[in-house]
Amino acid sequence: MSPLPEPTALILVAVVTEPRDLEIARLLGWYRIPLRSAPKVVAVDYLAFYQTGAFAAEKWRIQYVCQVQGHELVTRAELLQDEPNHPRAAEEYYKIQIGPLENLPHPILAEKWRRITFLYTTGEYLSNAQTLHDLVVLSEERYTLWRALRERSRRVDLYQANKIPDVDIDPEALAILLGIKELEESYHSGG
Repeated sequence: MSPLPEPTALILVAVVTEPRDLEIARLLGWYRIPLRSAPKVVAVDYLAFYQTGAFAAEKWRIQYVCQVQGHELVTRAELLQDEPNHPRAAEEYYKIQIGPLENLPHPILAEKWRRITFLYTTGEYLSNAQTLHDLVVLSEERYTLWRALRERSRRVDLYQANKIPDVDIDPEALAILLGIKELEESYHSGG
């Protein structure tokens, strides 16, 4: 697959606020969106990840894109099982199942736009963009984009929730990635 989506692909620019969330996307193949703040349509072809100021040298840019394979509604506690007492543990989230993260040929920089939520665009705009502002679909093309999004929202059978793939990840690396607290030392020492 080419790192750039086809020109007519529907793309959701999604915010990644923590490096941990990008690693979850890369290693486990999913991205989460709280239902209460989700965009109207999540049935898109691709996600493009906007990295916030938490990414140090790689902040305020889109550097990765991935194909959307499906989505389902789950609770935060189901997604992040190491945080059962989190204040939002019972809240519903979209679990967007994704393919491999692809590096864009060049990052799309924020320039003046630093704080964004979600943004819809197309593969054509993504392939030509230098800045986030270049992703904004204008004029008559905007009507075409919204018509395509409306059609997607009506096609409830477009995606099926995918079975979580069997991935061979070192348990220690997975525990660190998910923030699982270490077991008591007595457990490790056999006592």
